[in-house]
Amino acid sequence: MKRLCLMLVASVTSGCASYYSHYAMFPAQNSAGEPRQIRLSWQSADYPDWWFASDKATAIRVETQCSERIWRLRDIADLQAGECGAGIRACGQAGQDLHAPSGELATAGVRCMIAEPDDPKASVAAVSGSLDLLVSCVPATPTVQAGDEERNVDYLRASPVPYTVFVRKAPRGSLRAKMPEFDESACDAQ
Repeated sequence: MKRLCLMLVASVTSGCASYYSHYAMFPAQNSAGEPRQIRLSWQSADYPDWWFASDKATAIRVETQCSERIWRLRDIADLQAGECGAGIRACGQAGQDLHAPSGELATAGVRCMIAEPDDPKASVAAVSGSLDLLVSCVPATPTVQAGDEERNVDYLRASPVPYTVFVRKAPRGSLRAKMPEFDESACDAQ
């Protein structure tokens, strides 16, 4: 009986989720107009409809080749989501970003990036196949000084039209789940 209880507790706590890695890589330009690869990635746990838990996902990471700046797009389910609006968004950081349409400094109340801009109730866990990514900010300065080094913090160019990004989904831990790497030789050439 004790063994049966332990097995029941173990099955309830582990859940019935399927775990996935999601990623996309596409060519675009950074705010300086340089050709760069852009990579999006996140993890998800998908539960069956009959299970008591809802699907869950991490924030979407948006990375730009040759840049140290990493954006994290979060939805309402994420406690670290900013207060810059609804949907899957990343808020501006004071002193680091400019709101492209106005040219003014972006604050924590300005959405700099939003996934699925036409759906204010969008959630990361529901994204599948493709997503639209709208970028409305540019870096205040594309490089910052760190001691003797200059660090690149430039990112995907702002656009009034969303980028359409096609996403791969693979079971976590499988060979297909391995994200593509950036070609760092493009950064060394500069």
